[in-house]
Amino acid sequence: MNTPWGYPDFDAHEVVHFVSEPESGLCAIIAIHSTHLGPAAGGARFWHYDNPSDALTDALRLSRGMSYKNAMAGLALGGGKSVILAPADRQKGPELLAAFGKAVEGLGGRYVTAEDVGMSVTDMVDVRRQTQYVAGLPTEGSDVGGDPGPHTSLGVFLGLKAAVKRALGKDSVDGLHIAMQGAGSVAGGVAMHAAAEGARLSIADIDAAKAKALADKVDGEVVATDDVLFLDADVVSPNALGAILTEESIARLKTPIVAGGANNQLATPEDGQRLAKRGILYAPDYVINAGGIINVCTEYLADGDASLVRERIEGIPTRLEQIWTESAASARDPAAVADAMAQRLIGRG
Repeated sequence: MNTPWGYPDFDAHEVVHFVSEPESGLCAIIAIHSTHLGPAAGGARFWHYDNPSDALTDALRLSRGMSYKNAMAGLALGGGKSVILAPADRQKGPELLAAFGKAVEGLGGRYVTAEDVGMSVTDMVDVRRQTQYVAGLPTEGSDVGGDPGPHTSLGVFLGLKAAVKRALGKDSVDGLHIAMQGAGSVAGGVAMHAAAEGARLSIADIDAAKAKALADKVDGEVVATDDVLFLDADVVSPNALGAILTEESIARLKTPIVAGGANNQLATPEDGQRLAKRGILYAPDYVINAGGIINVCTEYLADGDASLVRERIEGIPTRLEQIWTESAASARDPAAVADAMAQRLIGRG
């Protein structure tokens, strides 16, 4: 594996830790991008990588995204991310979670973890036995905390509706066709919100059974994973893994709107320009999908209740409108505008 300095996604990260604990099988990367606004907060991803170098790329990109996400959401948190390299069988035992918790504790509060892809609330309980620097825990009498997924889903749906309002002039998704990539926790929540308002949904997931289960719940249709991005739809909503908007895929899009919860949807910065040139309205991912970290931040900092979480999430459409308005005025694409805003907020603009 090369050093981070050789990676295009290394962005003056403050520190990148490579963690190895052979007895438990832990092999992880903890990337801290910025602590300008507070401790670096971002979830732990448990994922199997055929090429370990891809884990480093993920950690670098995701941690930078968390700096931008937390800053744009107005949170007193910096940005970080951890990636735990899963074995091929994707099994994780309590020893591995304990070792990860000890690694987080060893950073002395500079990094705060929570659940991400492949990790659960139950896993966070195990991690909490080794460190105080963890969120996304069961509520236990509090009205904030727990699974961040529903909060992310709500923010994505509200942001999607804002995009529909701006691009299509409609106040509702009633009767609109939404192509949903992914059928996990966030995608499922977005689909349920959209279906309740009368949207028609096409759903794809690498787990066909999961896609069918969600489609059955929302009276939608299952489509092939290779086709979902390129359907003739009012909205394409990426809610799986990232780097799916490339020069090739953007050229094939048949939608006026891309708005979804997946992280790092653009494969390169130039892809934001490509979307804009095609007249496709893009909702920058780290702005629209901030609902989960808003809930986690409120839990960790103990600075509010469920009503404040809701108020903060309902601010997502306003931030998107600010980005789109500046984009239209400056002839810069929305992703570039959002990046510039976030960089100023973390002292790098």
